Amino acid sequence: MTDAISPTEPGAHDALPSTRAQCEALDAADPLAPLRALFALPAGIVYLDGNSLGALPAATPARIADAVERQWGHDLIRSWNTAGWVELPQRVGAKIAALVGARADEVLAADATSVNLFKVLSAALKMRDGRGIIVSERGNFPTDLYIAQGLADQLGRGHTLRLVERDQLPAAIDESVAVVMLTQVDYRTGSRLDMNEVTAAAHRAGALMLWDLAHSAGAFPVDLNAARADFAVGCGYKYLNGGPGAPAFLFVAQRHQAAFSQPLSGWMGHAAPFAFETGYRPADGVARYLCGTPPVLSMVALDAGLDTLLAADAYGGLAALWRKSRQLTALFAARAQALCARHGLRCVTPMDGDRRGSQVSFTLPDGQQAYGVVQALIARGVIGDFRAPDILRFGFAPMYLRHVDAWDAAERLAAVLESGDWRSSEFLARAAVT
Repeated sequence: MTDAISPTEPGAHDALPSTRAQCEALDAADPLAPLRALFALPAGIVYLDGNSLGALPAATPARIADAVERQWGHDLIRSWNTAGWVELPQRVGAKIAALVGARADEVLAADATSVNLFKVLSAALKMRDGRGIIVSERGNFPTDLYIAQGLADQLGRGHTLRLVERDQLPAAIDESVAVVMLTQVDYRTGSRLDMNEVTAAAHRAGALMLWDLAHSAGAFPVDLNAARADFAVGCGYKYLNGGPGAPAFLFVAQRHQAAFSQPLSGWMGHAAPFAFETGYRPADGVARYLCGTPPVLSMVALDAGLDTLLAADAYGGLAALWRKSRQLTALFAARAQALCARHGLRCVTPMDGDRRGSQVSFTLPDGQQAYGVVQALIARGVIGDFRAPDILRFGFAPMYLRHVDAWDAAERLAAVLESGDWRSSEFLARAAVT
């Protein structure tokens, strides 16, 4: 657990507003305010779940409609060439590269995060033949651990996943380690690892570094190449606003692209897919990480989401968004704790803005409360989410969130706790997705 975020947390730059009127004034003067109009937001809703599913960009429905009605409906199969469908993985990947500190030819949009993780982790292990240890932290996102466990079991021959607590990572990275596999921002608490520091530690031990950027890409500036990262993966449906189940992405540093092979050698990763050769010849560069046919409609939606995010470049880009994110998260955390202290609400997100992602997470004394509180809050128009066993989680996407949203969300959270509405059976009944 960490201490609460204070109104004067480092990097906040200014004292936090103490009234809603002050929040309104900040929003009126906000240079990023025009970006909110780029999203189709339902009236009366404060959406604090963009770290799980980004809001719908206003341009996306028309982009998808054009892909369906004109490109598919009228131009039919010709659109693989005339609309550039076949190039979408590289074209979309290049846009993501601009957000994560990579070269355009180092990032590819394809498949799901779990599939991409399997591909790059398998390739990384092969590049460190003779070493069999994958190091990760025990609290890493479960699907990453499942993929690593499954791959280690499949390979056998001494391959194993070594899980440690975060504070044990330095000691766990030794000369037996092939790959260090970590998620930069903890999906539950929002705590953030120092990419440069951890990558350097992996390299000192002769290991390769693989980052999961699911809660990083599009949330704050990331610089994979400055950190000398080897591999990375991430998803398209959180801060990239690509829509539910959007394609994921992968990064392979250029210095490794001639030395790797991936296990899913499908036809789209072939050097000449339409030569229909019997034998597999991998494509040059990161393109060999392609496997099957790209999902065009969902790729078009992701492309539209990225264009919306890249529109922030005219307003200072990710650096400006990150400054606003830090203000919003600090305001929400401080206000919520001030209002809910007597209910035992505790912030588990780091106080230092450099050590957190774009989210704020809380716990309550009775962990059983958390799910019901989140559901009751949703009923009051504030959408956050619950993460087992006891986390109330709130994500902040500063392109469409305002200071008044952070203020009102804290007020409504306090109202839920004061009223005890969360005890209602309708809020305690667990849904399939939490």
